[in-house]
Amino acid sequence: MINVKTTLSKRTPSDPVASMPERAKGCFFITFLRKNLVLPQICCKFVAKFVIMANQSTYNDIKKQVELSERGTLFFPDTFSQTGSSDAVRSALVRLCENNVLVRVAQGIYYYPKIDTKWGSGLIPPSIEEIAKGIAKRDKVRIAPTGSYALYQLGLSTQIPANIVFITDGSPRRITIGKGRGILFKHTSEMRTFAYQSQIMTLIVTAMREIGEGNVTDEQMGIIKTHLEKVNEEDFKHDIQLAPIWVRKALMNK
Repeated sequence: MINVKTTLSKRTPSDPVASMPERAKGCFFITFLRKNLVLPQICCKFVAKFVIMANQSTYNDIKKQVELSERGTLFFPDTFSQTGSSDAVRSALVRLCENNVLVRVAQGIYYYPKIDTKWGSGLIPPSIEEIAKGIAKRDKVRIAPTGSYALYQLGLSTQIPANIVFITDGSPRRITIGKGRGILFKHTSEMRTFAYQSQIMTLIVTAMREIGEGNVTDEQMGIIKTHLEKVNEEDFKHDIQLAPIWVRKALMNK
């Protein structure tokens, strides 16, 4: 008959811990804890230090790129996609804003501000059109102003719309800029709008369409003809063929 108590108390050669004296067991467990608890802490500290160094390197690289750029340039996180990780880039852009190197004009849009050195009024904010063109350049799409903003740009209206509307061959979206202001991009399939060679002609045709046929006053026509003088003959001959017939007739009598 097998003595169970005797069997359980036996130390097998395959169990090195069991064969250790009590003091040796204590040393073993201390070593075990050091390897399994202290070493991971050291690794975590090393990783944290490495991340901090990487973020600082990304910050320095982005800061250098910004300061080598022309003032008035717009930047997006995608601009620095090759500089570091997305988290490191976002962190660097936040720090640059905190250090007054960049100005955040909208979500994901940063501005290297122009400085008014003549009158000393400080930073010169970007115009709505500059922001819109910056977004269009980033997205590689075309845009054109419409409606009341075209009237304002030509001096046919003194009212600045809170929300500026641009038509685009890209995706529709709205960009919020400050309180109650924004840029609205509306998609259009009318590619003729983007075929004008002269930006002034684009504005003139858009503004006249906004006013409507038969509603353009003599005073407004006088302002429009002043702008037409800035369009060279070659561009005018090309662009006039793209305009609606009634607009074409009115402009041909300039």
